[in-house]
Amino acid sequence: MSLYGHKKKYELRYSDCDFQDRLKPSALLALTQESAGRSADELRFGYDDLKAKNVAFVIVNTYCKFYKDIAFGDALEIETWPLSPRRVFFERDYCVRANGETVAAVASRWCLVDFASFSLRTPEVLGEAHENCPYRDEKCVEAVWKVPKGKEGKRVCVRTVMLSECDHYFHANNTRYADYFFDCFTQDELSRSIDYFQISYDKQAKAGTVLEFYREDLQEGVAIEARCGEEVMSRFFVAFK
Repeated sequence: MSLYGHKKKYELRYSDCDFQDRLKPSALLALTQESAGRSADELRFGYDDLKAKNVAFVIVNTYCKFYKDIAFGDALEIETWPLSPRRVFFERDYCVRANGETVAAVASRWCLVDFASFSLRTPEVLGEAHENCPYRDEKCVEAVWKVPKGKEGKRVCVRTVMLSECDHYFHANNTRYADYFFDCFTQDELSRSIDYFQISYDKQAKAGTVLEFYREDLQEGVAIEARCGEEVMSRFFVAFK
């Protein structure tokens, strides 16, 4: 019996790529988000299924490893599958292939939140969708969930979350954080190839939230915090090749 994996091919658009004709990190996260949604729909715990139960998945962490640059013109195929839940944590992995070769791997971690009480829910709330789910306990990348952070970051950017950046829960879509963080770099810095990057989503930012970005260059890479006042909303780390 073959292991479950939702597979779909994607054609890259011009708007998915950066000034070097490479796939933007935010565009890659958008493609994995699309794959996750399609997979969840066919496993019967998609957006409409959860809405009826008054619960929703909220992303907590993303970890993305690049094995090579993904260029405009590459034929991408993304395979994704859910791993067995761990109490209140739900993990999903993605294998990204171009022309038959694995070019990137993405891991994500989620929580299930009750809209009425804002409490965390366990897998049992999914009912038969959980009981019959073909969970696949195979990692495509060994993700590190703890994001390195500096001690004295320097403020490098300020921006306001706009309504056009929000999802159907009226929070900044998780894919947009990749743009927020990578906008804290110069053109020369972004000319380098990315080894891996990771994002932790600590607080949800609504439209109108003013985010301040504090950057610190560490020996192994660059750490950035997105803050709203004294609250840390999100953390980011990137290592370049």
